[in-house]
Amino acid sequence: MDVDLKSLEERIAKLIVLANQLRDDNVQLRQEVMRLHQESQSLKLDMTQATVQLERLLSALPVEEH
Repeated sequence: MDVDLKSLEERIAKLIVLANQLRDDNVQLRQEVMRLHQESQSLKLDMTQATVQLERLLSALPVEEH
């Protein structure tokens, strides 16, 4: 009986350690997802601004007539 309790105690301790590791990993992954989302939004804004500037430059070019 003592052996069974000891084994159960060890398994519970391992589960607690694993649960803590998974929680820490989850926090890190959520932070990484948030960072990547912000970076993506910033890059989309940069692309939109570059598109507007390019369109402005293209519209300022003289039209060639053949």
